[in-house]
Amino acid sequence: MARIPCVASFFFFLTKLSTGQREVTVQKGPLYRAKGYPVSIGCNVTGHQGPAEQHFQWSVYLPKNPTREVQIISTKDAAFSYAVYERRVQSGDIYVERVRGNSVLLHISKLQMEDAGEYECHTPNTDEKYYGSYSAKTTLTVVPDTLSAAMHPQTLDKEEGESLELTCEVSRATAQHTHLSVTWYLTQRGDREQATEIVSLSRDFVLTAGPLYTERFAAREVRLDRLRAATFRLSMERLQHSDQGQLFCKAAEWIQDPDETWISITEKQTEQATLRIQPAVRDFKVSIHAENTSADGKPLELVCLVVGSGRDPQLHSSWFLNGTEIAHMDAGGVLGLKKDYEDRASQGQIQISKFSPKAFSFKVFSAGPEDEGDYSCQVAEVVRTRMGSWQVLQRKQSPVSQVHLREPAARNVVVSTGKQAVWEGEAFTLLCKVDGTASPLSVSWWHSREKQSKPRLVAIMGEDGSVWLSPLSGHPRSGSNTRLEKLNWDTFRLEISSTIVSDSGVYECHVSERTPNQARELSWAHKIFVTVRSLQSSLQVNLMSRQPKVKLSDTFDLSCVVGTAHSDLRLPFTVTWQFQPERSEVFHPLMRIAHNGTIEWGEFLSQFHQKTKASRSTARAQLLIHDASVEESGAYRCEVEVYDRYSPGASSQARASATSHALKIDVTLPESKLRVNASNQVQNITVASSTEIACGILSRSTGNLQLAILWYFSPISTSATWLKILEMDRTNVVKYGDEFHSQQRKQKFHNEKVSQDLFQLHILNVEDSDQGRYHCTVEEWLPLRNGTWQKIGEKNSGLTELRLRPTGSKVQISKIYLTENATEHRDVGIHCSLEATGTSASRYSVMWFWSRENTGGHMLLHLQHDGLLEYGDKGRKSHLYCYRSSPVDFVLTLHPVENEDAGMYWCRVAEWRLHTPSGKWVNQASDESQRMVLTVRPSEPTFPARICSSAPLLYFLVVCPAVLFTLLLISLLCLYQNARRLSSLTRKLRQPLKFPAASARKRQRLPTSSSLYWMSTLCKPKSSCDWLEMSKLLYDWLIIAEVATE
Repeated sequence: MARIPCVASFFFFLTKLSTGQREVTVQKGPLYRAKGYPVSIGCNVTGHQGPAEQHFQWSVYLPKNPTREVQIISTKDAAFSYAVYERRVQSGDIYVERVRGNSVLLHISKLQMEDAGEYECHTPNTDEKYYGSYSAKTTLTVVPDTLSAAMHPQTLDKEEGESLELTCEVSRATAQHTHLSVTWYLTQRGDREQATEIVSLSRDFVLTAGPLYTERFAAREVRLDRLRAATFRLSMERLQHSDQGQLFCKAAEWIQDPDETWISITEKQTEQATLRIQPAVRDFKVSIHAENTSADGKPLELVCLVVGSGRDPQLHSSWFLNGTEIAHMDAGGVLGLKKDYEDRASQGQIQISKFSPKAFSFKVFSAGPEDEGDYSCQVAEVVRTRMGSWQVLQRKQSPVSQVHLREPAARNVVVSTGKQAVWEGEAFTLLCKVDGTASPLSVSWWHSREKQSKPRLVAIMGEDGSVWLSPLSGHPRSGSNTRLEKLNWDTFRLEISSTIVSDSGVYECHVSERTPNQARELSWAHKIFVTVRSLQSSLQVNLMSRQPKVKLSDTFDLSCVVGTAHSDLRLPFTVTWQFQPERSEVFHPLMRIAHNGTIEWGEFLSQFHQKTKASRSTARAQLLIHDASVEESGAYRCEVEVYDRYSPGASSQARASATSHALKIDVTLPESKLRVNASNQVQNITVASSTEIACGILSRSTGNLQLAILWYFSPISTSATWLKILEMDRTNVVKYGDEFHSQQRKQKFHNEKVSQDLFQLHILNVEDSDQGRYHCTVEEWLPLRNGTWQKIGEKNSGLTELRLRPTGSKVQISKIYLTENATEHRDVGIHCSLEATGTSASRYSVMWFWSRENTGGHMLLHLQHDGLLEYGDKGRKSHLYCYRSSPVDFVLTLHPVENEDAGMYWCRVAEWRLHTPSGKWVNQASDESQRMVLTVRPSEPTFPARICSSAPLLYFLVVCPAVLFTLLLISLLCLYQNARRLSSLTRKLRQPLKFPAASARKRQRLPTSSSLYWMSTLCKPKSSCDWLEMSKLLYDWLIIAEVATE
């Protein structure tokens, strides 16, 4: 009941809040509410940090113990409530409604007297630090419900037109200042929720009537009077039948909160009084006449008028043709038709209506012979009974009206248009007008293109108003942009809303009229020629910008203006923004805004969509780019595609397209105002002392700029380029140079930021090798929005030369220019000799350097004064070795020397002495030798090397032994087979041969004859002798004969 005013009050006080530090506010108290009714208390927090949605905790301090906090409910912790409120919170009697992320309402649905107290709203801290207020309090007072409303229940019987008076007694005994409101209601079905308001007296003593009683209230037929302090009277004159039902009175008590908002705290309703009204009977007359005498096929309308009767009577009408009822309509508007008329009404041929309380209409849209005859209407005055049925009070019949139809006449058709030549995409309208008398007509439109003999059907409208549109087979669009309308019975309009070039041609309108008495339709036609010009030839796209030159981090805009030769033409278009970076010939898409509103982003500039605002109107597309960066310098252009106004979606094809000229945008860097102290200085210091070299900034650019400091050093004794000592980058990260990356060098050199405009390089324990020139380089860097940095300025300071005061020590190295030739793969030694040695307290260190052609010197190794070896290139550690061959001679050994070792070699020898106060060894003096040129000659090739260097010879030596070994193996296998055969033959020959003791001559013959005899036995069974076998046998025989002779 009181929730809506409370919420309004809460939002009213929210408008008074201001932003700043964290502040929690609640509705201003004290708040007075009645027992048993709801209450809503608002709480709001402003000036907070952290998440947008804040949490709230509600507590109360009861009057019986005002210092004890009783927790009620929390949006953060479900277990926040104390036991006394836990059940009411769980049942929903107490709950918190979140209005916004930082605003809530505490609702108590049914107040109890114990709910009075001081309510506190607390918000848990989400800020980085405590700053402001985190809770606020308000007082709630619960008062007893003293409102009463009473009316004696009764039943009243009245006649229509009589008067009525009812009284309602309303009182209250609230101690606070309150106002009353009283309202009278009427309900006809006993449901008070659906009751109709009659009249009310507001809390501000203003009388208002309900929506159904406004006119009667203005005519003082309905009144509400306050007779005494607690008596309110309802007066109703000239009662109507709609006034019957149950009447009751409703009273409400209102109180004004401290924020001047009125809140209803209690409500009461009285018993009801039942009112029954009897209708009054009045006489009336009925007449009928035809609105127009229709022709065959034309509309026919009959009107039935009631004269007399009471004011706004409830009438039941019936229509008769030739004495037969064809239709009726009861007082509630329910229609009943005869079967054949019901079918015609469903087809829209017949309409029966009531256009005033005492006038009825019967209309036939296309009259035919069956509609001729005698028409009459019957009207009955009725009232609705308590059971819901209609009771007839009186019934009257109209006179008869005769209807005759006449034949239609011939007609003329004229087709016209506003303009016969239109641009593609424009709409054109054709009007087809028919003369003659009104009757149902049908129309069809035909289109024939140039050099096309057969016309195409475009659209049809039947006599009943139904429209058929051609699907346009083979056409690039559907018929959705074609519309056929009937402006009047004699005027038809064809509209093509978005034309294409193929819509040019001849359009013909065919009008047809059908009558029941004629065997064929009557038709008439007329033609007109329409031309559609191409849009592609007239589309123009121009790209403009007010700022072709943009400063870094500024904003620039691009405007793509779309125009045509016809300025009034407005069509949907898609624009694609393209970008060509500097030193590139390719345009990349940045974004595409489709004609249906969708946006697609390109992938070329990753941060582009975060800093861009695009807009589009009917003839212009604008691109606004914030925080311009150097990478956005280049050429821009826009490509426009024009679409049909009635395109179904994003998949439709473009009607025409055009691309603008390229527009160059230059993003310039801000001018640097950096100035650094450029004066030169000389510092003379003693050995082993420390010093500082200053780098002063005289002026710098304004804005969010960061500095990078770089320190450089150039030794006096060498012609080497500047060496970077260290760099403190724009994020204050220190990085050492390659030559100063050792731990010893890092401890010697370090940078210090003395102030915003002064930096110092500290050099500890200055040695002879630290002598030289120093300077700093200051760079200004601008952070860009995409996370990268842009350098906008760089200045070098003046030179500071660091010199050591003489200590009496001097190192001299032999300056003889040497050239040495070495053979590859052999060892070579390079000597560095002192011309004189120092005292016995001196120690020496030597550093060997190597360079090739025009490259800078590289340190190979360092033999320190304490004998430790430090290698510059770890990869050549096993290739190099240094030692001191005598007190005045240092040797660098390369074993073995390679062709890559050729180049210039030199040494730097430093004298070290123990510094007494600090106990550290200090470099007293140093000197460099003259460059020695080492030439590496290729070694003489050995016999194995020559073999390996010749691929054919190597292949021969590998393949030939393998072939010979294979042949030898084959020969051995053959000899082994022959030996086995020989052994077998020998056993065969020994069996038949016998050697008798005879003379030497006989013994020489016997083997021959035996051998021949045996050979003949071998040849006998064969057709031919195997001479190979015979030779082997002969050979074996000779061996046997020799053995036998011995």
